[in-house]
Amino acid sequence: MASSQPPPRPISSTLLLALVPIASWFIVRPFLDPIPSLPALYTSIGFSIFTFMATLYLVPALGPTFVKAHLSGRDLLKVYATQIPESLGLVCASVYILALTLFIPFAFSDSLTIGSTRTPEGIFVSEFPHSRLSVYLSSLLSLLIATILGFLDDVFDIRWRHKLPIPIIASIPLLMVYYAERGNTHIVVPLPLRFLLGSLLNLGPLYYLYMSLLSTFATNSINILAGINGSEVSQALIIAISVILNDLLYLPWPIGFHLPVHLLGSNAEVEFGGVWSAGMAYGSKELVERHLFSLYFMLPLVAVCSGFMYHNWYPARVFPGDTLCYVTGMAFAVVGIQAHFSKTLLLFFFPQIFNFVLSCPQLFGLVPCPRHRVPRFDADTNLLHPSKAIFLKPPSKLAATVLRILSIFKMVVLTVHPSGVILETTNLTILNFFLVRLGPMNEKRLVQVLMCCQIGGSVLAFSVRYGLAGLVYDGDRR
Repeated sequence: MASSQPPPRPISSTLLLALVPIASWFIVRPFLDPIPSLPALYTSIGFSIFTFMATLYLVPALGPTFVKAHLSGRDLLKVYATQIPESLGLVCASVYILALTLFIPFAFSDSLTIGSTRTPEGIFVSEFPHSRLSVYLSSLLSLLIATILGFLDDVFDIRWRHKLPIPIIASIPLLMVYYAERGNTHIVVPLPLRFLLGSLLNLGPLYYLYMSLLSTFATNSINILAGINGSEVSQALIIAISVILNDLLYLPWPIGFHLPVHLLGSNAEVEFGGVWSAGMAYGSKELVERHLFSLYFMLPLVAVCSGFMYHNWYPARVFPGDTLCYVTGMAFAVVGIQAHFSKTLLLFFFPQIFNFVLSCPQLFGLVPCPRHRVPRFDADTNLLHPSKAIFLKPPSKLAATVLRILSIFKMVVLTVHPSGVILETTNLTILNFFLVRLGPMNEKRLVQVLMCCQIGGSVLAFSVRYGLAGLVYDGDRR
């Protein structure tokens, strides 16, 4: 067991130098003959590699600066008391947004080469896709607002009840552009409910409320599932990779693929690839552009999270702060809303949804909610145990009923007075749930369990989206 803070992790100069020509080739490749079918995607990969390199180098380099600015804290689950740089998510967000900004000309490079059309009056009108540009810029603006609000949260330590609605502010540019572009507010009604609601239901303003709540959930659900080294960034990394895999299903591939989802009960097969503009888009240019837009935002996010995770992995040399949670959550909301796959996105949040539902009794005041709900650290064994919330007065009947039900399913451990009054309960988080079910473990093992749960959630999400969804929806579910 270490008694002092570990030294900074080494950065291989050879690796960084080797990545430079690779990244440069991806950026230059679209300008060489033969021009690839998706030139901007090559450039995005190149920028993402540079983003990974910048994050890998800048995070430890700027750490001492954050300590001098009193943006540091002690790792509560370690024996050493050395101050560790916090709020390094600001560095990640800055690198991420800078990469997306520099990428703007390349994202629309095909449009820049398109000529103008001449009107009957003799005026030449550019065919530049202004609507796509407005969507891209509004997404950047939302990420910038999320970065500012996240850093303010790190500095002023905003209370939970006040920070919950903050992401709604950052989502305003997204919603305004969605409205200006006459975004669809209809949803397809599941088969069992169509005799009541019909096949399509127009939610109108409720759809915009749903999208604003989506941004709130995506941001805060990552934030409340935190407390151990690598937890926040690993969630964001796995979800981003899952979104990328989903996007790749809709892009053109030179060869065809076939997924036997009939084994899951689906009536239709999933086939993608084979011809230009194929994929699961089946020739739809609009679907291809939507998922390319998603890739442009997810590829650099994976790069940033990968670079930061190297330094945040157990034992952490830096902490992300709330800024990283705000930015990653808003990035997911951006692609889910603008690329029109918000329901699919929510499927990748299965562990976060479970954690939120489990946490509701504490978040809404039924059960005492301490400031830190992280597991309890035993310095003698270097193991984590479930932390507890103490009742200073007997719980209400509703709270007692909820806790006893959770106890029956072995989701919490209760300390009960001989009179039957609940005195203590383990904190209602998925991390404490893992410790209740699997027993005490060290911090590194716990974050690995969390990552396996996140990966399992993504596998389940793909199974539901492309397999079981056929049981409640008919037709083409692209």
